[in-house]
Amino acid sequence: MDSGYYAAMTGLVARTQALDIAATNLSNASTPGYRAEQEYFRSVLLGPDAQDSQLGQTVNNFGLLGGDRLNLGQGAIQQTGNPLDLAVEGEGFFMVQSPNGPRYTRDGGFHRTPAGQLVTEAGDAVLSSTGQKIPIPPGQVTVGADGTVSVAGGVVATVGVYTFPKGTQLTPEGVNRYVAPEGVAPVLSKNAAIHQGAIEGANQGVIPGTMNLMLIQREAEMMQKVLTVFHTEFNKIATEDLPKV
Repeated sequence: MDSGYYAAMTGLVARTQALDIAATNLSNASTPGYRAEQEYFRSVLLGPDAQDSQLGQTVNNFGLLGGDRLNLGQGAIQQTGNPLDLAVEGEGFFMVQSPNGPRYTRDGGFHRTPAGQLVTEAGDAVLSSTGQKIPIPPGQVTVGADGTVSVAGGVVATVGVYTFPKGTQLTPEGVNRYVAPEGVAPVLSKNAAIHQGAIEGANQGVIPGTMNLMLIQREAEMMQKVLTVFHTEFNKIATEDLPKV
């Protein structure tokens, strides 16, 4: 019965944490460039001595949520007609210069400042493949699939699309901007194409997100019911059986 109690307890904790992740994903289903988060599991107790404890051995038979990772799958590309809107198809992120340093995003809703610079909606400069700010002089703007920016027929820069070594976990900052781990250097993506006049939507759909949220809610409710059964049984033992000993 003890192991069953631990199983129900760890299950409820995991499902409660997963509810927060699912709710965040669903609330950002219409956010351009949003990368959905996926939960992963770990043992409750970690470390070389975890199995030396009888409690540790019991609890480690069950998984707890260890955190969440970004889902880097492709979102739907939506045409906007704005020549400065850019969408990435494939692997990688735009690099932008924020007040706190370089940040990475898939939200390509860009515009030209009065000073003639390509920036995000938040006013952060979009960086080129050489890490420089991108000038946008007056004239017709054309952006090729490789990110080459031409104005009135003349090339002015190449929009940078950057990726990271396999296994790198980016940290969300806001809803669709991400921070790279300290010491990890980005490299130019070799598997990306840019679509001009379009924006990439979130890679979390409303319907799948809603179904996932409902499923997790039901799992959490089931764990709560199981814990109630155990509590009732424990109370019975304490009030009826122990006095007989």
